[in-house]
Amino acid sequence: MKRKPPASPYELQRKAAQRVALNALKRARRSAEKAGVSLSEWEDEFLTSVSERVKEHGRAFGDPELGGPGQALSAMQGRKLKEIAKKANGEDRFSPKNKANGKDRFSPKNKANGEDRFSPKNKANGEDRAAPQRKRGARTPYPSRDINDE
Repeated sequence: MKRKPPASPYELQRKAAQRVALNALKRARRSAEKAGVSLSEWEDEFLTSVSERVKEHGRAFGDPELGGPGQALSAMQGRKLKEIAKKANGEDRFSPKNKANGKDRFSPKNKANGEDRFSPKNKANGEDRAAPQRKRGARTPYPSRDINDE
């Protein structure tokens, strides 16, 4: 009996990405039907056409620059699929997801007292402190050399 040669890792990765994309498309459609959310004509056609292309070709985009190698969906198709899934789950499609304890995680301002988190402050008495100064005679990481010095 002849054995089949083992599949390449790239082929296995491509097949896995194809399964993940098809499952995500099915999950988005199922959650919309279960929640009673009506998808627009465009969204319904998008889910149908993308799933057909992934089943037939293994990926849903033709230009290799639109998505990573081994990926089944392009970056924009993935984004639209996430928006449809959020709509189906009843979430706000355009709200930022990175919220911690009701505060925006990436805001440089401290909401409690309105001060900038990144400004140099003296913790003991709250006054501004000067930026740290370099010691005299300290070496710079890249010493400047004059062309004529050699």
